[in-house]
Amino acid sequence: MIKKRWIKTMFVLLAALLAAGCQNTDKKEEAKDQADGNKEVYQFVDVLGQQYEAELLEAVPKNTYDLKRIKKKDGYQHYTDEAGNILSKAGIDVSEYQPSVDWSKVKASGIDFAIIRVGFRGYGQEGRLVEDAMFKSHMEGALAAGLDVGVYFFSQAVDKEEAYEEAQFVLERIRPYAVTYPVVFDTEEIKNEEARTDHLKKEQFTANCVTFCDAVKEAGYETMIYANMKWMAFTLDLNELAGYKKWYADYEPLPQCPYEFSMWQYTEKGKVPGIEGNVDLNLCFENFGS
Repeated sequence: MIKKRWIKTMFVLLAALLAAGCQNTDKKEEAKDQADGNKEVYQFVDVLGQQYEAELLEAVPKNTYDLKRIKKKDGYQHYTDEAGNILSKAGIDVSEYQPSVDWSKVKASGIDFAIIRVGFRGYGQEGRLVEDAMFKSHMEGALAAGLDVGVYFFSQAVDKEEAYEEAQFVLERIRPYAVTYPVVFDTEEIKNEEARTDHLKKEQFTANCVTFCDAVKEAGYETMIYANMKWMAFTLDLNELAGYKKWYADYEPLPQCPYEFSMWQYTEKGKVPGIEGNVDLNLCFENFGS
């Protein structure tokens, strides 16, 4: 009986020690959480409805848009002044996935500009540069209809040398045209397929953006980086890219991005007269046109 009591006592003491240890660990974790809590955070959802939380970067300029002034008029989203006057420009972005476009109907519907894909780099290890099959046709048609045009290039650059090569590829092809809207560097997550950029770190993605944009800017064009909120929060170093304009993709009813951006791609399922099927729609807060 004494032995059993002794064993029971030892178990009680051991349990007490373990509980005390757990409490100390919990207090340390709580203290850490409180220290981390000094950092402001923001939340957002991605296109699949997955919720994320990220640190709000203090040094990165914030947008000052009054979201209540984003209103749909005549089928397109616009940014207005307090009296309801439209301040923004309505646009589309197109590629070979929109092979047939009646540009006069697009213009008449109220679209002001088009961002046209110049080309892309392949996902594979070879990383071949390819011109978009509809690039020339779309450029000529949009300009003839009186739209302002910009261009974008879908990147798979794995280093700064390839990013520079992509910039030169674009510059060579846009010289014959009056490009008044930005030349955009499009780097994004490749879902459901292996990509040559899968292994890249934040530093490399960011360096590629800088290299491409600086080369384009040096050639005399406006430049911009395309990204969604998840890409901005976790893949790009926004502190390093604070001086570069952003084309922000977000298909929620209102933009979730707390940072400065110049253009908002608000749907990939837009309907525009003159275009069969879906097309991306954009609201541009700046007037880049002539």
